[in-house]
Amino acid sequence: MTVETKLPFDKAYIEQFSNAKNEAQWMRELRQQALEQADQLEMPKPDKTKINRWNFTEFNHELVEGERISSIEDLPADMQVYFDKENIPENLLIQRDHSVAYATLSASLQEKGVIFTDIFTATQQHSDLVKKYYMQDAVQVDQNRLTALHAALMNGGIFIYIPKNVQVEEPLQAIFWQENPQAALVNHVLVVAEESSSLTYVENYISQNAEEETVANVITEVIAHDNAKINYGAVDNFAAGTTTYVNRRGVAYRDATIDWALGQMNDGNTVSENITHLVGDNSSSEAKAVAVGRGKQTQNFTSSIVQHGKDTNGYILQRGVMLESSSTIFNAIGKIEHGGTRSNSEQESRVLMLSEKARGDANPILLIDEDDVTAGHAASVGRVDPLQMYYLMSRGITKEEAERLVIHGFLAPVVTQLPIESVKNQLTEVIERKVY
Repeated sequence: MTVETKLPFDKAYIEQFSNAKNEAQWMRELRQQALEQADQLEMPKPDKTKINRWNFTEFNHELVEGERISSIEDLPADMQVYFDKENIPENLLIQRDHSVAYATLSASLQEKGVIFTDIFTATQQHSDLVKKYYMQDAVQVDQNRLTALHAALMNGGIFIYIPKNVQVEEPLQAIFWQENPQAALVNHVLVVAEESSSLTYVENYISQNAEEETVANVITEVIAHDNAKINYGAVDNFAAGTTTYVNRRGVAYRDATIDWALGQMNDGNTVSENITHLVGDNSSSEAKAVAVGRGKQTQNFTSSIVQHGKDTNGYILQRGVMLESSSTIFNAIGKIEHGGTRSNSEQESRVLMLSEKARGDANPILLIDEDDVTAGHAASVGRVDPLQMYYLMSRGITKEEAERLVIHGFLAPVVTQLPIESVKNQLTEVIERKVY
């Protein structure tokens, strides 16, 4: 019997899709259960942003097999800027629409048991391992309607697994290329670092559909076991035609660290959540993000660090620049749960508006359920200081160039602190293109 939902997909379609990917029984059952839940769950309710008219359900879900490439030189020129041509990454996966176009992993990491592969290969070759973590600890299927739809319709993504005591020195990098202008991307990234392991992971989302409408529903789950360290960098650069829901969540156990460096550069309407749970004692997380809005787009970003364990440290740093008629909300939430003694929660959010029609808001929130803690926040929203512009233009600099310098100067406190050099360079390049 077909489940009635607001989607043009039913149980039969999901079963056919899962069969085509030769998925394990647990994944088939999860998809069907998620589809049943989807129509009964509520949509996310981002603060001060109405998304009820946004298109999250009308899209082409059919698998689009992108052509494979033999080298980075085969990529379009605007994508090659994401690489240092003198030092091409040794560990790289490029997903072109819904299939792998290029993949390489060093022999030394393979020998150590590192897994870095697409999500469908992972569910076939490492089924029990994926099942242990997939939408279990970090993100639950029934979190909201969009997470349930994601679970039912997932059509791409990767799985990364770092065994115990393995230190990955060179970054792992993934490119998710939405080439087909109508192909929806329902992407799942699952990163697991076992005890006393470490890695740096960098991802880029890219599309060129400036006018054609489609959807991106992205979920990331990051699990750092005891004493593990994960540096997670991302530059999101979906074009104006893509309505985007991004849900990145992490769980850090005892003495573990999850640090985020996020460049949120989409041109379409976007809802983005970045939430980390510090479950173990002495765990920590830094969530650093920059955003540039332009055109008529609306964006809502939430960064939250929830501190459960003792002696935990959470730090949120956000900066955004709004151009033209764009509108952006920054929510920063630091929460220390009862029992999280001697923990520290700090946050800073600042928004700069360069146009009379641009709108920005920064909402700092501290939720403290424990006495023996330290916490603080800072937030500001404002327009460009006319004196700064006057000073720069009085030195013979054009207005456009003066604005560019102001933007880079405003974002620099975040960009320069990003711990991943490749993300820093990529982000600077994308900011340059968005400013002009």
